[in-house]
Amino acid sequence: MPSKTTISTEFILLSGRSNPTLAKDIATLLSHELLEPVSMFSDGEIRVRIPENMRRRHVFIIQPTSVPVNDSLMELIFMIDAAKRSSATEITVLIPYFGYARQDRKEMPRVPISSSVVANMIVRAGANRIVTIDIHSEQQQGFVNIPWDNLYGSSALLPVIQKKNLEGLVVASPDKGGMTRATGYAKRLDASGVALVYKQRDIHINNKSEALGMIGDVKNRHVLLVDDMLDTGGTIVHAAGYLKKEGAKSVRVAATHGLFSGNALAMINTSEIDEIIITDTISHRDEISHHPKITIVSIAPLLAEAVRRIRTGESISSLIL
Repeated sequence: MPSKTTISTEFILLSGRSNPTLAKDIATLLSHELLEPVSMFSDGEIRVRIPENMRRRHVFIIQPTSVPVNDSLMELIFMIDAAKRSSATEITVLIPYFGYARQDRKEMPRVPISSSVVANMIVRAGANRIVTIDIHSEQQQGFVNIPWDNLYGSSALLPVIQKKNLEGLVVASPDKGGMTRATGYAKRLDASGVALVYKQRDIHINNKSEALGMIGDVKNRHVLLVDDMLDTGGTIVHAAGYLKKEGAKSVRVAATHGLFSGNALAMINTSEIDEIIITDTISHRDEISHHPKITIVSIAPLLAEAVRRIRTGESISSLIL
C-alpha cells in the first residue's frame, strides 16, 4: 500500500521589489530563506518566476504597495497568482503599507472606491489572508470575505517615545478622525492630556488642508502629534506651527507610514517640528534615512511575530495594540 500522504509544514517567504530590506529583516528574524522572484522584461513588463516548489506549502508574500504604487500592486498580484497556480496550501499577503487605502469611500459623485477594488483584486488573485499595518480606516477589513489582520505601528513606535521621558506630555491629533488613535497613545504613554487640531480640507484638491483651531491645553507642554501617515507634510507642518503658537514647548510627530511626497522634506526642514518618528513600512530613500529630524523604527519584529503566530495558530489579537 502507498504510504500516507502528509501535508508539508514548511513555509515559503516571498518578496517583491517594493521594500526588500524590510523583507530581509523579517526573514532574518525568522531564520528563514527569502525568495525574490520578481524581475522585469526590457519593455517594462513584470516577470515572476518562483524557483522553489510551492505545493502544499504556506506562502507568505511581503510587499507594501508603495511608490511606484501600481508596479508594486501588480508585482503582488502576479506573485499571488504564481503561488496559487503552484498549488500552495495557503497564501498570506503581508502589506505593511496598503496603497489606495485613502480612497475608501465615495466622498463625491462619480468616483470609485479604489481601496475596495484593490482589496478584491488581491482576493480574486488567490490570497487567503491579508495582514496590514495601520490601514487608513479599519472598516476596509469588511471589503473582503477573508481574514484581514490589521496590526498597529504603535507597538514599534511607543517604546522609542517612552524612552524620551517627556514630562507633562500632551498627545494631539491633526484631525478629528485621529482622536481614537491619539487617545490610545495617550493612555499607553500616561500622558497628561489630549488635544485636537481642527482642519478644513478641500476635497476637490488633493493633499490640501488648513488648520483652523484647537481643543486642549498645550502651553509649556511637550506635544506628540500622531497620525497613520505623513504624505506631503502639509497637515502635520501646519498643525505643528499652530501648536507652537499656542505655547507648546516641543512638537514631535509619530506616524507609521512616511511617504514624504513632493516637497515634504523642504517643508519639514523649515517647520516647527522637533522630531519625526516613523517606521520602515515603506522603503526610504537616503535623504530621509539620514535626515536629522527623522527617526526610523523597524516594523520587522512585529511582522515576523505575526508570521510565527499565523503558522502556529496562536492568537494574533495581542499584537493589535
